[in-house]
Amino acid sequence: MNRDFSGLKPALVWKHFVAMCAIPHPSHHEEKIRAYVKGELERMGYTCTEDEAHNLYARKAATPGMEDRKGIVLQAHLDMVPQKNNDKVFDFEKDPIDCYIDGDWVTADGTTLGADNGIGAAAILAVMEDKTLVHGPVEALFTATEETGMDGAFGLKGGLLQGDILLNLDSETEGELYVGCAGGMDANIVFNYAEEAPAAGLKAVELTVKGLKGGHSGIQIVAQRANANKTMFRLLYKTEIPVQVAAVDGGGLRNAIPREAGATVLMPADKVAAFLEEVKAFEQLIIKEYAGIEDEVQIFAKETAMPEKCIPAALSEKLIRAVVACPDGAQKMSLAMPGLVQTSTNMARVVSDGSTIKIQCLLRSSVRSEKEALGDQIKAVFDMAGATTELSGSYDGWNPNMQSPILKAMRESYLALYGKEPAVTAIHAGLECGIIGSNYPNLDMISFGPTICYPHSPDEKVEIASVEKFFDFLTHTLKNAPAK
Repeated sequence: MNRDFSGLKPALVWKHFVAMCAIPHPSHHEEKIRAYVKGELERMGYTCTEDEAHNLYARKAATPGMEDRKGIVLQAHLDMVPQKNNDKVFDFEKDPIDCYIDGDWVTADGTTLGADNGIGAAAILAVMEDKTLVHGPVEALFTATEETGMDGAFGLKGGLLQGDILLNLDSETEGELYVGCAGGMDANIVFNYAEEAPAAGLKAVELTVKGLKGGHSGIQIVAQRANANKTMFRLLYKTEIPVQVAAVDGGGLRNAIPREAGATVLMPADKVAAFLEEVKAFEQLIIKEYAGIEDEVQIFAKETAMPEKCIPAALSEKLIRAVVACPDGAQKMSLAMPGLVQTSTNMARVVSDGSTIKIQCLLRSSVRSEKEALGDQIKAVFDMAGATTELSGSYDGWNPNMQSPILKAMRESYLALYGKEPAVTAIHAGLECGIIGSNYPNLDMISFGPTICYPHSPDEKVEIASVEKFFDFLTHTLKNAPAK
């Protein structure tokens, strides 16, 4: 593995990114990465402040002759999604990300890379450090805990930012300018139960679904990838063998499509062999159904030790039916922007702990009423099963402004640099722009970034050439910012 980053350009961006990879910074454990950013800004001679929401902020004065340009806020978030392969031994709170060069890409060994949004944060530090750049007033805003609830954006108070333009550096396809994003809402479902002893005459089977691609539950939802939770419970509903879920642990983070799921399942002893054969047949069915989408899916089962306690049989039946009935995936496509998902939901987590079964779904939509209707639909499904559902954390999307002055300027910059127009689109993901814009309604906003594939999964990688193009485009945009 090639870990020599010294020849990559832009040197300052890669210097800061590699340094960030060495610092553990999953969501809610960002103290060390904040200390690094604050220390670097102070080393450069800036005053760096931290607000109550743990956002970091600094200002860089305009270069001589550029004082009449509109002020630009550069914004990125500091946390990363902690996902790893099942066989990877790794502690995201202690271990550095093992990043390396793989041909034209930078990736990590068995874990998420953190290019989302580490490249954006590194680019801001590079702008702040490079004294040769030409620009108007620049503000650097590093937000906290974006991946698990956009805490920093929600906690950002009005009156701090002075700029007229916000450039969010958290998009993942070079050559695309994002002018809108989806809103979101969490559905947190809970079944309460008292464990019971397994009935006599049963045997236990360990059921596993793994090898799925997963990915970002907004960006990759359009790819129609399999959801490990939905796939596993589909099998449990489909079988005619009487099965009882004794314990379940499926999925990972709320904003990642589940790649793996597992359950301990009880059944009559004389039905185990038949069930194991059904599992093999079901695996082949899923392989055919998802041909060209999921190429490494594995579904298997084996006998295991009988648990002392389990989820009650009556609740198990309700759980299986409710999970199968609950909507998942893309629900409606945009008519205004062909190919863009308008409304979706992701059943991210199904887990039991001996007294509760907790299910997490993350809903997204650029239409508030559709998001609310989808939440009501999910709540109705689980109401009938006897669970309690809390719909929370709702935030609206960011509506496009096609007359935006910075959009016009950035189109011209991209054309001047690369001889073609950038694509202008919206994204089915929750960018912080919509939330920040609620406190700063006059901000002119664009989101863009380098090409990052498979964010929120251990396959995450960033294209090296796109990082250079992205940074050149950023600095050209700063140089050619609209006049006030």
